[in-house]
Amino acid sequence: MTGIRTSNRISTRRRVLAALAALALVASGCGGEASTVEDLPTTTEQIPTTTEQPPTTTTEQLPTTTEPPHLLVVATTTILGDVARNIVGDHARVEVLMPLGADPHGYQPSARQVALLLEADLVVANGLLLEEGLIGVLASAAADGANVLEIGEFLSPLPFGGEGPHHDDDGHHDDDDGHHDDDDGHGHGEHDPHLWMDPVRMAEAARLIAAELSRIEPGVDWAERADAYADELTAADARIRQILEVIPAGQRKLVTNHEAFAYFAARYGFEVVGVVIPGGSTLADPSSAQLASLVETMREEGVRAIFTETTQSAALAEAVAAELGGEVRVVPLYTGSLGEPGSGADSLIGMLITNAERIAEALS
Repeated sequence: MTGIRTSNRISTRRRVLAALAALALVASGCGGEASTVEDLPTTTEQIPTTTEQPPTTTTEQLPTTTEPPHLLVVATTTILGDVARNIVGDHARVEVLMPLGADPHGYQPSARQVALLLEADLVVANGLLLEEGLIGVLASAAADGANVLEIGEFLSPLPFGGEGPHHDDDGHHDDDDGHHDDDDGHGHGEHDPHLWMDPVRMAEAARLIAAELSRIEPGVDWAERADAYADELTAADARIRQILEVIPAGQRKLVTNHEAFAYFAARYGFEVVGVVIPGGSTLADPSSAQLASLVETMREEGVRAIFTETTQSAALAEAVAAELGGEVRVVPLYTGSLGEPGSGADSLIGMLITNAERIAEALS
């Protein structure tokens, strides 16, 4: 900005000096007669006008020179990053550790990102073992003084249902191929971490983040900003219900890539009857016996769609669909990450509505 202002001043000064030099040459060449000066009234009048214009233009181009935000908020996932940005606006800088399309269960941070956690005024994480590659990093950062807020434990998390697709007493069971039907050490915890599938819970998450920001920077009305965003999430909840009305009660059965839709199912009256990858993590390796069991479940339940994830390969789901034959649709949904700009899922609200539209189309 300083470069623009200096350049305009130099340009103006050069034009003024050039005009005065021209006048001096004319005066000296014509003996300094008054008639010569009178012959150049227009040039003399134009100089003040030229001098006045650049400051006016510069002022209009640079109306607000503001200090950059001094608060830094770091979010682990793109979803939490969107929530944080909707609250802070231009009052803080928001950095997100995971890029678009990253699976939060398997993401590993860089050394620079680990250092960023200690620079942040607030770190917003999901918790409940969602960010499996960050568990130790977040714990270490908190021990070193970082202000880490894990929202999951405060949002009435749902327990994973019963034993679900889980296992025998030792957590392992070999099928004929020698596979284990557990998730190879990538088991879930006691509670389901996929809370963002419920916009009502995320409205409360916004207020939690605002409360923490109020403690850090009390000069901003964070609560008002969070309430405004919470109202948008509440409106999205009503819109999702409207979208899903076309699905009859008997067809509200979901088969998903992994156990990520319990909050959605609880909020909108669905039943998750099966998953391709057992457990709450995407890092499991399902056995052939488990996939065969899923095929049988889908036949019994009359389910004709499998909902996969944009962050994961659909190969296993497509194999199950091929085994069933007929018109079994494989439909990708946004789960662990927002979508690219223009995808319709580049915000949390857009993501939830886009998912609802795809589910309604597949099941109605």
